[in-house]
Amino acid sequence: MNTQSTVTRTLVPEDQRLAVTAELFGVWFPMRIEPVVFSFAERLSRDYHGGYWEFNTLSNGGFYMAPSTDRHYHVICQNQFEGDLSADALGITVCLYAYSNLSFSGPDAFADVCFDHYHWLREYMMDHAEVEAILGATD
Repeated sequence: MNTQSTVTRTLVPEDQRLAVTAELFGVWFPMRIEPVVFSFAERLSRDYHGGYWEFNTLSNGGFYMAPSTDRHYHVICQNQFEGDLSADALGITVCLYAYSNLSFSGPDAFADVCFDHYHWLREYMMDHAEVEAILGATD
């Protein structure tokens, strides 16, 4: 019998975005996480030029953000992956990059939070429709 349940996402309502990110990350969200996420989006896709991002909480405690659009982004990674990702898959990918990168930076409590969010998001990603492309871009 499989006791694992599927991780689900919930869109964070506009009026709760600040409260949710403050609860999950404190002051580190606007100061460190958001800028790193946006930077990775710019580095991985020449198609990305900014825009509004949706925030999602995960049923396992995780969080990720993704551009709010129906478009796809052409992504080129240093690991030789090249392909097209939906906005949601791009968001997952760049959040995984950001969490991984920040999990090796201080202070320790912040690094630990990023470590946890990396693994929670990766768990969610395993059931995503674009899991193979996301894995290709991140592994």
